[in-house]
Amino acid sequence: MHCPFCSAVDTKVIDSRLVAEGHQVRRRRECLQCRERFTTFEMAELVMPRVIKSNGSREPFNEDKLRAGILRALEKRPVSMESIEQGINRIKSALRATGEREVPSELVGNLVMEELKALDKVAYIRFASVYRSFEDIREFGEEIAKLEK
Repeated sequence: MHCPFCSAVDTKVIDSRLVAEGHQVRRRRECLQCRERFTTFEMAELVMPRVIKSNGSREPFNEDKLRAGILRALEKRPVSMESIEQGINRIKSALRATGEREVPSELVGNLVMEELKALDKVAYIRFASVYRSFEDIREFGEEIAKLEK
């Protein structure tokens, strides 16, 4: 890291500590040339892939949109906010784990459906009915039958 005082290239770490509940590292550094000391903060930058919509357009991953869809499906269902947040985190982790810069929206939708299936079957059916555009009651019945197996 360059020294902010003299722009020298060589600095050494004197002390490192975890801060922000372990989500950041605070480093105390000293420049080997001018001997000035300074502090840096380091944290992981987790880049989410862009989402390729069914019409071919691309947009940044939107966690608020994901959360809103899940909350809509889980409305008035007995599922804790903690469970919902854990589910959202699992979906985000799965998307990052693909290693892709862009993922199809279908993948996001399928991950949401799998998570909802584990959280609450009624919410899963609600989401699936909108996501898969069920046309009639027969499609609801088929999806419920799949759940019962």
